[in-house]
Amino acid sequence: MDKRILLIISGGIAAYKALFLIRVLSKRGIATRVILTRGGAEFVTPLSAGALSGDTVYGDLWNLTDEAEMGHIELSRSADLVVVAPATADIMAKAAHGIANDLATTTLLATDKRVMFVPAMNVRMWEAPATQRNIETLRQDGSLIIGPDAGAMACGEFGEGRMSEPEDIADAIEHALAGHTTLDALRGPKPLLGKHALVTAGPTREAIDPVRYLSNHSSGKQGYAIAKNLQALGAKVTLVSGPVSIDAPLGVNLVKVETAQDMLSACQAALPADVFVSVAAVADWRPSVTADKKIKKGQSGLPPLILEENPDILKTLSNLKVGRPKLVVGFAAETNDVAAHAQAKRLKKGCDWIVANDVSGDVMGGDHNTMIVIDAKGAETWPRLTKMDAAQKLALKIAERL
Repeated sequence: MDKRILLIISGGIAAYKALFLIRVLSKRGIATRVILTRGGAEFVTPLSAGALSGDTVYGDLWNLTDEAEMGHIELSRSADLVVVAPATADIMAKAAHGIANDLATTTLLATDKRVMFVPAMNVRMWEAPATQRNIETLRQDGSLIIGPDAGAMACGEFGEGRMSEPEDIADAIEHALAGHTTLDALRGPKPLLGKHALVTAGPTREAIDPVRYLSNHSSGKQGYAIAKNLQALGAKVTLVSGPVSIDAPLGVNLVKVETAQDMLSACQAALPADVFVSVAAVADWRPSVTADKKIKKGQSGLPPLILEENPDILKTLSNLKVGRPKLVVGFAAETNDVAAHAQAKRLKKGCDWIVANDVSGDVMGGDHNTMIVIDAKGAETWPRLTKMDAAQKLALKIAERL
């Protein structure tokens, strides 16, 4: 696993959600090391947290064995992000004022990593002026605050104070690990609530015979990141994906396809949609005849490969007379004269926006992208960003338009 978080589980009935969070993070390739406070151990056991995390669970500042093997200073800096979930009013008050009287609070004071607090408490405790002052202090110190959600609580009251759901916390953790400086898109308003977004991603494969095919180097990362960010803004998202090796974001409806014809059929079946984002690198051609058995090398050399054009998915959906999405966004993967070729493609396809990117480098399969967003009014060039940051920026622009 490439990334690791240090999860501090403090005392509260919501502590059980932390166990689900460990499982969700593991599925996303994020390892977890756990500190369990004395209060947290009243609700979950070290055995359960250790079994799920696959690592030692720490709890006692004065444990000579633990301090010898993994001292609290090293523990505080051994992860990429420190997450306190659930974060009680008590532990946030101590963190805000620099109190360090147990392993958890000592670790929070000693860490040189960013800290994320996920509050969970009674609504009156959450609304108390002292808690709100402490929250503001933690924010000013650079900490991230996720939640709380509103709803019915174990105490029988209703209001803000419920710990956010594990999937939402995991989304926020991924955003923080990706280098985001703000999580407003996750915890703020949901401007795309009630909207349906249709996104295509990845390559298509056009079979030559049972073992060979025509395809390209698309990894699907950009399309999947866009789907994830549209979903984070409240949209219902259908993601039509060619063959890729990454998992679909939680909460997104994934439709797997192989060929361009399959992808077009899946997109048509997913309509109506408010926005269509055509990110997939669809093969322009396919073999006119597919062999039902593996083609063998013979004395005559390479057999002729006759190609025919694939359906143009972007053009088809852009020019629908009935049921056309309100906003159609195409992608133009170019290797030269990027803006000029993309502008011509926008006019030819009939889409509202075209997102141009230069794929002559390591964009396909890489983690960064430089985008030029072109519409009828002109072009907007964005700096080189991670694909997740570029996706968030595009999702917010789509939300503003819709």
